[in-house]
Amino acid sequence: MINYLNLLNNQQKLAVTTTEGPLQVLAGAGSGKTKVLTSRIVHLIEQKKCFGQQILCVTFTNKAANEMRDRVNKLINSRSIAFPWLGTFHSICNKMLRKNAEAVNLKPNFTIIDTLDQIKLIKNILESENIDIKKNPPKQIAYYIDQWKNKAQLPDDVNIKNQDFHLTNSLKVYKIYQKRLLVMNCVDFGDLILHVVTILKKFKDIKQLYQKNFKYILVDEFQDTNFIQNLWLKLLITEKNNICVVGDDDQSIYSWRGAEVKNILNFKDDFKNLKSIKLEQNYRSTENIINSATSLISNNEDRLEKNIWSDLGLGEKVKIKSYFDGISEAVGVSDIIEQVLSKKYKLSEISVLVRAAFQTREFEERFIKIGLPYKLIGGLKFYERSEIKDALCYLRLINQSSDDISYERIINNPRRSIGNSSLKKIHNFARSREISLFDASQEILKENILKPKTIHNLKSFLIHMISWKKKSENDDHVSLLETVLDESGYTLMLKNEKTPEADSKLENLKELKTSMKGYASLSEFLENISLQTSIDEDWDGEKINIMTIHSAKGLEFDTVFLPGWEEGLFPHPKSIEDRGTEGVEEERRLAYVAITRAKKELYISFANQRKFYGRQNDNYDLYTSISSRFINEIDDKFTEISIDENQADEFVFDQDFNSNSKNSPGWNRLKNNYNNQHNKKEKNIKTITFTENFTNFTVGETVVHSGFGTGKIIHIDGNKLLINFDDQGEKKVIDKFVSKTANE
Repeated sequence: MINYLNLLNNQQKLAVTTTEGPLQVLAGAGSGKTKVLTSRIVHLIEQKKCFGQQILCVTFTNKAANEMRDRVNKLINSRSIAFPWLGTFHSICNKMLRKNAEAVNLKPNFTIIDTLDQIKLIKNILESENIDIKKNPPKQIAYYIDQWKNKAQLPDDVNIKNQDFHLTNSLKVYKIYQKRLLVMNCVDFGDLILHVVTILKKFKDIKQLYQKNFKYILVDEFQDTNFIQNLWLKLLITEKNNICVVGDDDQSIYSWRGAEVKNILNFKDDFKNLKSIKLEQNYRSTENIINSATSLISNNEDRLEKNIWSDLGLGEKVKIKSYFDGISEAVGVSDIIEQVLSKKYKLSEISVLVRAAFQTREFEERFIKIGLPYKLIGGLKFYERSEIKDALCYLRLINQSSDDISYERIINNPRRSIGNSSLKKIHNFARSREISLFDASQEILKENILKPKTIHNLKSFLIHMISWKKKSENDDHVSLLETVLDESGYTLMLKNEKTPEADSKLENLKELKTSMKGYASLSEFLENISLQTSIDEDWDGEKINIMTIHSAKGLEFDTVFLPGWEEGLFPHPKSIEDRGTEGVEEERRLAYVAITRAKKELYISFANQRKFYGRQNDNYDLYTSISSRFINEIDDKFTEISIDENQADEFVFDQDFNSNSKNSPGWNRLKNNYNNQHNKKEKNIKTITFTENFTNFTVGETVVHSGFGTGKIIHIDGNKLLINFDDQGEKKVIDKFVSKTANE
């Protein structure tokens, strides 16, 4: 038996040995929460408080559950103990449901359907009920059903106040969907918890049986629980209230999938005799990194106070770097990795963490170009994503009509009622004539072998393709893609889904338009992409990690790069639009998670101008950016500011995004900090010019922007103009990107 208590610090030891009554362990980033949980399990068994089978320990991933199981067995190295109730919420509920399936009219051998089967079933219901599938996308309905189940709502519990037709139709489908699942003896993932909650509410004897068995309940990552998970836990707690929840409210970043940070913030309200222990020593990161994260997160009002600290030394200051644009940012990051970091760390200990998935594109292209091996974690590489492949197949078929592979991918995407049987007939026709599928489609319209509806839709598709082919001969390839996505119905299909996944796909398609601007023609673009996607990426040795910040939670790296810290990107505008102040606070928690992934070195960067979401015009005007409010919130004692040597002559480092004055504390603090660091020490570095009122324009003057059109200047801030554009509303741009109107 390893003396597990000797491996703990004082606060960790207290969390392990406080076994009776409700306990809340606030575990700061890198504070050893997994060690506490595993040691607590060992302690309960060694002190004969219970048997291993009487401990309910809930995690969020199978990986975490397996790691905890392995650690416990290593601490108790004389024997291996079975822990039947250690696992994820869904795996434990699956086990409970199979034991009590008859209570909700299921059989114990029920089948768990996946997302694809769920969508297929919803499609069948829509067709049988004559509900318009275009106005009620199955993915959107599946999203609503999942949301209702996360709130423990059966169909009869749902109350639609505004009578929204999407919600009304979704509820109608939900009722039929649940009945169909019962008939088929199937459940979806949401049902696993929902059915168990229903059983525990309805059958007192079953609830008491589990309460009697679970003498101690442990919950990992409690800040990520949603409503129904928290309800499930409350139903299993006995009068002794022996529940221990471990988590960090500052790392609650999953509201978009139902997580409710209030579960941990308000946990004290559920238990009058709650004990709370804080794990504040960080074992992962240097002092400068931890202090930067702390100074940032302290700006959140709705949080539980913690004082995270580290004794790993000051370490390198957090480097805040500005770049001219997104491409310069990718080049700058790759240069630092090649010239500096690769000599100090393994590439696998270097990570680039982005806020939005579309940001990976510029880094992927740069790393491929210079031969830096990388791996994309938690998602497909940019050009391998389904929506990107769909768009590229449209373009390939326009460029080369004999491309049968592209034809097959897009002929019924979006749905055009050209199903497999119709496609098979087109295939047979093409083989018999030895022609392409596209040519066969044109010829087959003359034959009476397809259904009238299919003929109509196929003819419409071909007319569009011919029109796009002509457009490609005269118009640029970026506007061509915009036309294709709009006229094909692809953009509308994604917009109608109204899900986070669809929003991400729309962002990726906008980024695809941006990437196309670097090529002279459609043929050049398609050729380059084909070469990129065909590169053998199974390099030997180490690889740089690229992933979203959400995917990085729970991971750690020697060096972390955080690009794109700009207003309009991070915090993400949709988060603010949907949830206001709560959204901003979650975005700040996400920034906190990002910073605390770094162990030794941290680079935060932003672009002064960015090709943003493919909205630029043919003249490559770049959209002016201002650095994220989160940069301003990091105490400058822990940071070091530098700029890209290829920066434009004048660079604006404006932190006070809500103010019309350059006298804001953030502005002056960063200006002085930069001057103190660089004015006399580095003569060769290009100096940032902080202008006070330098422009040839005046308030009230009418100006023209090549992208935004005509507008009137309503405020001047240095060389930045706040303009009320006729079509685009208020925008802030640098003066060099606008010109005076011809009549002035």
